[in-house]
Amino acid sequence: MKLLQVPTANLEQRIKEELEENPALEEGDDAFEETFTEESQDEFSDSDDDSYDEPEESYDNIDISEYVSDGDDEVADYKLRDDNYPEADDNKVVPHKVETSFHDMLTAQLGLLKLDDRSARIAEQIVGSIDDDGYLRRETTSIMDDLAFRQNIEASEGEIEELIRKIQQFDPPGVAARDLQECLLLQLHRKLREGKPVQKAVDVLTNYFDEFTKKHYDKIQKGLGIDDEGLKEVIQQIIKLNPKPGGNVGEVNKAESYVVPDFFIMNNNGKLELTLNSKNAPDLRISEGYRDMLKDYERGSKKDKRQKEAVLFIKQKIDAAKWFIDAIKQRQQTLMMTMQTILDYQYEFFLTGDETTLRPMILKDIAERTGLDISTISRVANSKFVQTEFGTYRLKFFFSESLSTESGEEVSTREVKKILSDMVFGEAKKKPLSDEKLTEMLQEKGYNIARRTVAKYREQLNIPVARLRKEL
Repeated sequence: MKLLQVPTANLEQRIKEELEENPALEEGDDAFEETFTEESQDEFSDSDDDSYDEPEESYDNIDISEYVSDGDDEVADYKLRDDNYPEADDNKVVPHKVETSFHDMLTAQLGLLKLDDRSARIAEQIVGSIDDDGYLRRETTSIMDDLAFRQNIEASEGEIEELIRKIQQFDPPGVAARDLQECLLLQLHRKLREGKPVQKAVDVLTNYFDEFTKKHYDKIQKGLGIDDEGLKEVIQQIIKLNPKPGGNVGEVNKAESYVVPDFFIMNNNGKLELTLNSKNAPDLRISEGYRDMLKDYERGSKKDKRQKEAVLFIKQKIDAAKWFIDAIKQRQQTLMMTMQTILDYQYEFFLTGDETTLRPMILKDIAERTGLDISTISRVANSKFVQTEFGTYRLKFFFSESLSTESGEEVSTREVKKILSDMVFGEAKKKPLSDEKLTEMLQEKGYNIARRTVAKYREQLNIPVARLRKEL
C-alpha cells in the first residue's frame, strides 16, 4: 500500500534508497560488479576464531537449497519484468522533473545587492519569510523578533522595511508584497518606470481597490472621470498582472508543481493501447554475487560459525530483495489492472476526448470489476495521472456521480458540468446568465436539476456568480 501511493516522480528515489540499503538487490542490464569486499570474503575463509559463544548446533539446519539449485535458478532469474512496460525508445519524450528553487532564485539575486554582513543576514531572513506564492505575509515586528532571538541581531523596523523595498525590486515582479493590492501595484509601478501608460490602472488599484474587486465599475468611472473604453483598457492592464508571482517559479516546495504521468494511452489506428511509465522503475534483480557466495558455502567442506552467520545474513538480504521486487510487481499490476478497467469503462472518452461521453462511474464500479478494495482504488485515483492525446488527467477526473434525465437515462455529472461550462463560456458577457437561467436551460435540455445543484457545480468549476462575470 505504501509503494502504491508513491508518485511516479518519487518512485525512482524510493528504489535508490532500497538499492543502497540492501546489497543483495541490484539494477539489471548492468555488468556484474564484485559486490563483496575483502572483509566479506574473509567471512567465507577458514577461520579458527572461537570468539562466538553460541552453540554450533544453532547453525546446523541452514537450508539454502532453494537459493543454489542447479535447475531453474529462481534467485538468479528473480527480476522485475513486466510486459506492460513499453519497449525502450530513446526518441520518445517522457516527462521528467526539472526543478529550480524559487527561494534559491531570490537568494541569488541578494548577491547582486551591495550589503554589509549585517544587512545581508537581515535580507536572508526576509527572503526566508517569503511564502510559496511570493508574498511576505509575516509582520515586520515578527521578523524583528526572529532576528533578535535566532541571530542576535537588533534590527529596527525602518531598517527592515528599507531592505523589503529593495527585495521588492527582484524578479519576478510583485515578489515580497504583503497583500494582493501591493503585489499588483508593485508590478504596475515597474511598468511605469519602463515608460508604459498604466497610471490610470495605478489610480484604480490605489483608490478603488475594493470597488474593482467587486466590479462596481460605475463608482470607478464616476470617481476617475473615465469612459467605458478607458475602463476597459484599465481592466485589461490589471488582469494581465500576476496575482501569485512565486506560484509558477521553480518547484516552490510543492509536490505537485510538476506532473509525471503513470500511464500512457495511445490511439493506434482506432485501437487504444495502455502502457505504464517505465522510466522511474529500473529493472531490478537479485545480486549474482550474493548467490555465488551461497554456492561457495554449499561446496565448502568446512563450515565454521563465522561462515554460517554470514550465510544467514545473505539469506535475509536476498529474502528482503525478493520481497521488494514482489512489492514493486504488485504495485505495477494493481496500477495496470485499475487503469485498464477505467479505460474499458470510459472507452468512448479516450477515443474522442469529448467529456460529454463520460459515463457515471464511482469507486465501487471499478472495485467490483477488479476485485480490489475500494480504498485501494481510491488511493490510485487520487494520486495517479494518465497521459492521453487530449491531455494529462488525474484518474479521479473520470469518477462522477449520476444524474437522471427526463427519459430516465443516467448521465455523468461530468457531462452536466461540461455543458454548464460551455453555456457560461458562450454567454453574453455584458449580461451573464444567472443560476436560475442556467437551471432553466439545462432543464430544457432534459436534465432534472435544481438551482442549488447548478450553483454547486458552478462553484466546483471555479466559475464566479453572474455579477462578477460581467464585462463592459
